[in-house]
Amino acid sequence: MTRLLVNGRRRVFRGPPFTRLIDVLREDLGLTGTKEGCGEGECGACTVLLDGEPVMSCLVPVCQVEGRRIETIEAAGSPERLSVVQQALLESGGAQCGICTPGMVMAAWSWVRSGGKADREAIRTALAGNLCRCTGYGHIVDAVAHAVREAARREKPRGRRPAGRRPKTTARRPKGRTR
Repeated sequence: MTRLLVNGRRRVFRGPPFTRLIDVLREDLGLTGTKEGCGEGECGACTVLLDGEPVMSCLVPVCQVEGRRIETIEAAGSPERLSVVQQALLESGGAQCGICTPGMVMAAWSWVRSGGKADREAIRTALAGNLCRCTGYGHIVDAVAHAVREAARREKPRGRRPAGRRPKTTARRPKGRTR
């Protein structure tokens, strides 16, 4: 028995410990968003996040993920509420046939959440393990750069006072008291 934490839910897998993670996710847990492309760790279609880092689930035996946090494409957003990466891919035309899209989204999501920059070369390096045979990579890289900027915009503190300045108060000190 292998205890898993998948998309924030505790799950149990009762099967051979060297079953590939992708098979457990798709067949046993019903999370079919993760796609299998090559089955050899060459294409990145099966990318999931393991403790926040992208891994190719076709190469990972389930026994190696016990007690670790697994995130699949199902955790990245929903049709009603797309993640910043999914929205950017949609708007830029970065998703085509859909085989590479879940893995690409997970690798990009990891990049965005880790504070990655909107630098095209750095994004290409971050996505290097994910192959797309439809689009080329221009639209995908543009989408990830847009997602980085949008995520930063959303996280900007609003209404906060500048560091080092005390807020003005309207309360008066009682007479006769000093600091």
